[in-house]
Amino acid sequence: MAPHATESNTVEGYNGNGTEPVNAGEAPLEPGVKKSVAEGKMIEFPRPPKFDDKYKERDYLKGRLAAAFRIFGKNGFDEGVAGHITLRDPVEPDSFWVNPFGVAFSHINKSDLIRVGPDGKVVDGGDVRLLNTAAYMIHHAVHVARPDVICAAHSHSIYGRTWCTLGRKLDTITQDACAFHDDHVTYNSFNGVVLVEKEGQDIAACLGKKKAALLQNHGLLTVGRTIEEAVFWFVSMERCCHSQLMAEAAAAYTGQKLVIIDDEQAEYTKRTVGSPAAVVQREADV
Repeated sequence: MAPHATESNTVEGYNGNGTEPVNAGEAPLEPGVKKSVAEGKMIEFPRPPKFDDKYKERDYLKGRLAAAFRIFGKNGFDEGVAGHITLRDPVEPDSFWVNPFGVAFSHINKSDLIRVGPDGKVVDGGDVRLLNTAAYMIHHAVHVARPDVICAAHSHSIYGRTWCTLGRKLDTITQDACAFHDDHVTYNSFNGVVLVEKEGQDIAACLGKKKAALLQNHGLLTVGRTIEEAVFWFVSMERCCHSQLMAEAAAAYTGQKLVIIDDEQAEYTKRTVGSPAAVVQREADV
């Protein structure tokens, strides 16, 4: 964290040729650092391309979605036929693209993806036009309840589903966990495979405006305004589950207590590591 304005020390100037005194916190994300210094350190990150043609946008996004499945496969997030990532279609936004049932994540190409209409029928896509019913029930409900959500990701990853057996939210014990501070929920119900519309709607209602949900005895669900957001939040949350499982095991063995980051610092940190901009900076990690 940056020095506070009350401290008498100086910080190195952004051009490296001198120092600038800390002041009254003109830079919103760097309390105590002169705004010109903070702005001087900012760089422009690559942004997704913009399209005038929605069909070209669709083709581009399908390629990104296929890559997302490859990332899930690389990280071992597949478990038999379970798991799905959906993309709201830019041409017909009440439909979404998803992986066909039974095709391994690591083998998916954009030509394999299928498009599902609002009634749950496959209306477009590859040769294997089999739909995972649970994918429709959960993701359709989320996309309807959250018009801002372009992509939603769910699978039965090992650390996520293990943490979900505890029926409680993650604690803010690391900088990375701050991304989910007051921005995830627990869905404290398990009724088997989600095959009915009402349970999908209940999950969407529980998610509310948050970026992630821990589905009890089931697994993780993350959403985003881009494919990259949803996928990165999933990968990061899976790692946070892994981290906390290890930390709690170590604490139990040594008799120590976990050190929880206080709300003020967690909220401050979330503005950096839990923002959409953080995904642009860190997506290479996945």
